[in-house]
Parts: sequence; structure tokens; C-alpha cells
Amino acid sequence: MITDFSGPSCWTRVLEKTVPMDMMAETGTMGASHGWVLTSKYGPYLSDDLNPGVSESDFSGIVLPDFETLPHCQTELVTNVAMSSSSPDDEDCILAVKFVGPQLSLCRPAEKNKKWVNIRIEDPAFFNSRVMYTKRDKKFAMPAYGGTHIGYWDLGENLEKPKLCRNGLYTPQLLQSEWEELDLCCTVEELVESRSTQEMFMIKRFRKRNNNKGGRMEEHQIWVFKQGLNRCNPLQWCYTNDIGDLCIFLSKSEPFCLKASSHQKCQNSIYFIDKSERGIFTLGGKCKTSNFSNFTAPYFIPPQSYLNANRSSNPSNSP
Repeated sequence: MITDFSGPSCWTRVLEKTVPMDMMAETGTMGASHGWVLTSKYGPYLSDDLNPGVSESDFSGIVLPDFETLPHCQTELVTNVAMSSSSPDDEDCILAVKFVGPQLSLCRPAEKNKKWVNIRIEDPAFFNSRVMYTKRDKKFAMPAYGGTHIGYWDLGENLEKPKLCRNGLYTPQLLQSEWEELDLCCTVEELVESRSTQEMFMIKRFRKRNNNKGGRMEEHQIWVFKQGLNRCNPLQWCYTNDIGDLCIFLSKSEPFCLKASSHQKCQNSIYFIDKSERGIFTLGGKCKTSNFSNFTAPYFIPPQSYLNANRSSNPSNSP
């Protein structure tokens, strides 16, 4: 079942569309971006089976070269995938696969003679980071653990040597007891870009184990940091609980940001889904509404209008 999320209600209707059952297995998918899913059961393969805008008769797929494992790296476990365009058929589209550990691999899916360009990241702070593509900077970007710095990679000058930007995070003021509670959480940082406003946000997620519910992991708190709020230092990341008429979507797919009023969604909110929890976090009220189930394909897919607006913009040799 693919839930249509485009209406004013959170979970409005289920589309009549079937997908291969292999994708519903624990190891069926490696990641997704813009509705395209990367699988590896019979070798790396990109397909649009999970895209609600594509009918069963019109689905397409792209066979990719086998992964090449660099020394002291692995290519079985994937952190996530990202694409520089909403369609891998675009000539300049570049697919990025971030493996758990040091390896980042890039490939142009539309090329006739496809090949992987493999990068070994030296900084351990990026080993578990999630990769995203920023249209503003025309590069792939990852936040280091803790959000202390951001690395940028492309197929040009920042291939072997990434561009690194050191960050200063201005966190909210909390009581000592609140800090102690957050210290019990697992944290992860993600970058997301609002392409309608040209803003970049860093998301810091806090997840906590609920021993009263069988030890399941639950979303506990979500912080949003934005650049440019500090006039004296516009490169600093400052905490904010107000992103205006925007909403952010976090899942196992590449994150994205929409104008809430244009898509009948709750403004100043974060929609999230993982393997066991799906919900909405309201930034202004710092409150969460969620439900728990087994979500075997926990992907948010952007609406077709977003995909159409973000087709490749001829990024030359820099994705």
C-alpha cells in the first residue's frame, strides 16, 4: 500500500498500485531519492516502483554497475542515497550512495558507460552521516557527527578533497534536568534545503528508548538550526522554533522541504517516518503526534510538482 499524503488530511487514501514484494523485505531497499528506489538483490538497480505518479505499466528502471569496495570499507550497509536531479534519466543527474563507514560512491545513471567514482572519507565524524544534494551550492553535503562541520563533495574540484565548513551551533537554553534527559537519547543530524526560499536547515533528532513499550525507539525531540539568524556571523547555525510557512519531511529517503500552504500541510512542522513510528512534530509548541506500526518502506516521496520543478539544471561537472 502506498499512502497518498497530498491531501489536507494526514493519511487520506491508499493508491491501487502493486510493487515487487522484494522491496518490502528488510533488505529489499538500500535507500530512495525523489521516488526512485535503490535495490541490490540482483545487483544495484534504480526503479520508480514506489513513485505514486508513475503507473504500473509505465514504470522504469536502470541497471547500475556493481559496487566497488574500497580497502577497509564495506558496500553492504547503506546510510542513504541522494540524487542531484529528480530523474536519473537526466543527462547531468548524479546518484550518491553513502555507505556506513568511509565510502561515498557517485555515478551518472544516464551515461551509456556507467561507472562508480569512489571516495574514501578520512574524517570518522562522517562515517554514519546522511548525504543530501543542495541545489544552492550544486554539491553533495553531509553534516559531521554533532553538527560541528559540514563536508561538500562533487565530481569536480571537491572530489578528492572536500570543502569543509566549520559550524558554531547556538543551542536553546535548557534546564540542567532537560540536558540530562537529552543525554539519554541517540542523536542524528540531517541537512535539508528549502528550494523555494533558498534556505538551508540542519535538523538534530533525539530518539529515546521506551522500556515501557518493549524497548522501542521513539522520537523524543527535534531541533532545527538555520543559518543567517546571527547578523554578526551569518555562517553560524542558530536554533529556531519558527520556520514560517514551511514543513520538512524526514524519512529513510532524502529529506525535502515544502511550502505548507501550497500543499495543505501544517506550517512550522516536521513530518517524520521510520521503521516503527510515523508522526508530526510541531516546532512552535514542541509537541509530537505519532502512531506506531511496522513500516517496511518508510519513505516520503515529494509531490509531482516538486519533482517537476527540480529537474536537472545543467550543473556541468559539479553535481
